[in-house]
Amino acid sequence: MTQTPAISICIATCRRAERLTRLLSDLAAQTLRPFEIVVVDNDEQETAAPVIEAFRAEHPALSIIYGKQAAERNIATTRNESVHLASGEWLAFIDDDERAGPRWLEQLYDCARQYDAGGVLGPVVPVLPDTAQDWIRAGNFYDFPRTATGNPVADNHLRFGNVLLRAEPVKALPGPFDRSYGLRTGEDGDLLLRMRANGETIIWCDEAVVEEPVAPDRLSLKWLMQRALSGGQEYARKHLGGRYGALTRADRVTFFLNALGKLLLALLLVPPSLLLGRDRSAQWLIAACANAGKLTVFWGWQYDEYARGSAPS
Repeated sequence: MTQTPAISICIATCRRAERLTRLLSDLAAQTLRPFEIVVVDNDEQETAAPVIEAFRAEHPALSIIYGKQAAERNIATTRNESVHLASGEWLAFIDDDERAGPRWLEQLYDCARQYDAGGVLGPVVPVLPDTAQDWIRAGNFYDFPRTATGNPVADNHLRFGNVLLRAEPVKALPGPFDRSYGLRTGEDGDLLLRMRANGETIIWCDEAVVEEPVAPDRLSLKWLMQRALSGGQEYARKHLGGRYGALTRADRVTFFLNALGKLLLALLLVPPSLLLGRDRSAQWLIAACANAGKLTVFWGWQYDEYARGSAPS
């Protein structure tokens, strides 16, 4: 008989009580029972506390740990606290606004065991509300690249939201999340890159799907452009910092010219692409913002995405 693995599910939350309630209900219904659920609240008003108490009353047999990290708004330090509180041999991370089917945890773990992997990532499928405009639906703006189960995940596609990791190599890293990321994105990919540099295998499991309802305040071109700018900056920081491989001075110049050329081309294509639909025009504007973000790294400007007051995702 196979021993049940000790998996701690780690959740960083901030002012999403209703969504956290739904997620915890999903986790209670998993076919592979979690060893414990760790929720760390990054809200000074502790809005997650009533949710945790209600869950404990309804599911007394499930271990749930409630931690608080409200000294500063920082997704990295919040996730660090969840890792420090977790005692399982495996750590599963899922965002507080996502939904997981009953076999989610089982599928991640089976994949890790089958491929002897230190980390497994799965798809996060966006779910658009009925209020989403047609151009938003046509553009597939919230989709993330997928690959076949068992394939290594590309360095520039490493991210959280749906991931299972061996606890030992995570806890061996300083932090383990780098708190200097503060109010910008990328602390998740940074950790996974460091795990990979230490020899851990990180693969994809296409069956272990979670869904992410897209919030109404993200159904705008402005939000998509800001997210692209942030993503472009983070990619450039890692690339220019040698995280994807060593760079020469010529490589840096090539990167700059490539981003500049793509920015200018995207801007040129925005007006004529309107003839093909608003979604096409938006795609070129988003591409322009991503490449603009890459260029801003050369003169040291940083866009703090989470300083806008939205919760991390």
